[in-house]
Amino acid sequence: MSGALEILLIRHGETAWNAERRLQGYLDVPLNQHGQRQAEAMAAALADERLDAVFASDLQRARQTAQALANAHGLPVQTEPGLRERCYGAFEGLLYDEIAAHFPAAHAAWQARDIDARFPAGRHAAETLREFSQRALSVVERLAQSPGCRRIAIVTHGGVLESVYRSVRDIGHLPARDFEIPNAGINRLVRDGASWRIDSWAEVAHLRQLTALDEIDG
Repeated sequence: MSGALEILLIRHGETAWNAERRLQGYLDVPLNQHGQRQAEAMAAALADERLDAVFASDLQRARQTAQALANAHGLPVQTEPGLRERCYGAFEGLLYDEIAAHFPAAHAAWQARDIDARFPAGRHAAETLREFSQRALSVVERLAQSPGCRRIAIVTHGGVLESVYRSVRDIGHLPARDFEIPNAGINRLVRDGASWRIDSWAEVAHLRQLTALDEIDG
């Protein structure tokens, strides 16, 4: 493993909106109490592992999760807006059933995983899946090249993790997701040469006394 680059990719802990199946996207929702406990359990599990830096989305659910890990290592949380979840435009803030009822055509395009579909604008202009994935992957790659860092943690959102997984496994966005992205789950990527590989995915042993929802809305 000499010279290898390693990334611990971590999804934020649970929010109240996760629990009620309300789409978050760019909206800034904090962790709930359960999510804070998940973050603390994740940080304790990684307390003895070396880290050179901790990066996080600037949305508070990711920042709060990252802060627990950073505290355990005596490191600052370095925020990066490019690690935000996909922007879903007018879908954001709605329950999943409400999205289907209010925007049936756009919802159908979403469920079909249309990579170039742009949903109606809401508080923010929506990103297409192609735009979002390109943004997320480029930021993760840039952070992996941070000077002096061989092992970093990136705390982000379910959509970012899904884009990374699909890119590393070269499976594209069209197939339905058949892998889990739980809240506060730990995912390990390694690059020893030209390409990344997944060493482990969706580690949740540290959450065995808690529950962890699968990724549904970032």
